[in-house]
Amino acid sequence: MLFKPELKDDAKTAGKRVARGIGRRMVLLTVTLLILGGLGYLGWNAFQQKQTGRNGPGARPDLPVPVLAATPRTQDVPVYLDAVGSVRALNNVLVRAQVDGKLIAVNFVEGQDVKKGDVLGEIDPVIYQAQYDQAVAKKAQDEALLANQKLDLARYQQLAASNAGSKQQADTQRAVVAQQEALVNADQAAIDNAKATLGYTKIIAPLSGRAGLRQVDQGNIIRASDATGLVIITQLQPIAVQFSLPQQQIVRVNAAAGKGVLVVDVFGNDGVTVVDTGTLKGIDNQVDPTTGTLKLKAEFPNARFQLWPGQFVNVRLKVETIEKAIVVPTSAVQRGPVGTFSYVIGPDNVATAKPVVVTQQNENDAVIASGLSISDRVVTTGFANLSDGAKVLIGTDDRAPTADLAPRKRSRSPDAKGDSKGGQGKDGQAQEGQAREGQGKDGEHRGKRERGEGDQKGQTGPAPAEPSGGAAKSQP
Repeated sequence: MLFKPELKDDAKTAGKRVARGIGRRMVLLTVTLLILGGLGYLGWNAFQQKQTGRNGPGARPDLPVPVLAATPRTQDVPVYLDAVGSVRALNNVLVRAQVDGKLIAVNFVEGQDVKKGDVLGEIDPVIYQAQYDQAVAKKAQDEALLANQKLDLARYQQLAASNAGSKQQADTQRAVVAQQEALVNADQAAIDNAKATLGYTKIIAPLSGRAGLRQVDQGNIIRASDATGLVIITQLQPIAVQFSLPQQQIVRVNAAAGKGVLVVDVFGNDGVTVVDTGTLKGIDNQVDPTTGTLKLKAEFPNARFQLWPGQFVNVRLKVETIEKAIVVPTSAVQRGPVGTFSYVIGPDNVATAKPVVVTQQNENDAVIASGLSISDRVVTTGFANLSDGAKVLIGTDDRAPTADLAPRKRSRSPDAKGDSKGGQGKDGQAQEGQAREGQGKDGEHRGKRERGEGDQKGQTGPAPAEPSGGAAKSQP
């Protein structure tokens, strides 16, 4: 076996190369870790500076919290029960013909307001006029016969009185006259019947209201047995609204109704505007077992026709009035884990949370049963940074806020929300930087233009510094 020393040299060389590679990797890894650590430290330091800038370099935790306050007031507050109802016509009539015949005239326009007694349509009266004339002629015939029989009765009575005639004949004639008088009365009844039938050829409006769509056109045969009729008339003034209340309110409503007439308001489509005010007319005599509600009916004048049959509306029923109640803005009532409370501002402008009992409230006002007095001041705005025992700074809302048409321009510096001094310094630096940048970009063009103007006017020297000042002033 031969010994080759060059193999050992190659192995040593390879080992040295591996050791050098490992060393280089360790150096690179160490440098990378140092760089990452430095970047992390710089980022953490910047974050801490940002937090310090937001809170202010000299931020004090005992600074007062700006709030708006209001004083409770006393007033009479009405108590309402809200419900959803449907508008219904006070009277709704299907106008039908009472006799059969040809419809020769229609005297109304669809959607027209008609009055009671107006002629809506006319049926051909020829046949009914002939029947009336026939009844009149029959009565005239019977009346002439009656007159003759009365004369015969007078003669028979004279003969019987002088014993020249039979008394039986006079009595018989008297019975004939009575029969003829009854026949004349029957003729008069027939005349009245024919006259009424003739009057039915004119279709009369039974009440005042709004005419609907016409069901039969002119020229058609109309019958009393037709189910559709001629037109439907709906009474719109006054109009009724039917609504329901939970059965738990029965005692309250009955007690209020026993004291006097109850007022009912109906709202428009926005749910805020009261479009009409009426009175409660009736309460149903039983509760609907399927819904557990009680039906009520109110009547409204509907002077401007803002209520229409079939329309769904929001209504409120006034059941009582709380006299001299303590009222505060609704925003002053806050809710916590243990119930409702309000922040009351003491003489030293320290806000204290006090529990309150709310009787009722709406979008604007809340009625306080207990917990506040008229002399208290309650916080209405500024609850974000407010806590129990915090010192407050009461502001004024004399100037109404105006809405921005567009978002405001954001500040370039994230620390622009710091204290006023820092903000002014940073704004000044930003303005100077922008001015210098503008001068740097436009310096060449301005220099050429100013040199040209100087050559023309004979001016020498550097350009004036007014553009820089102007650029700084134009910054917001």
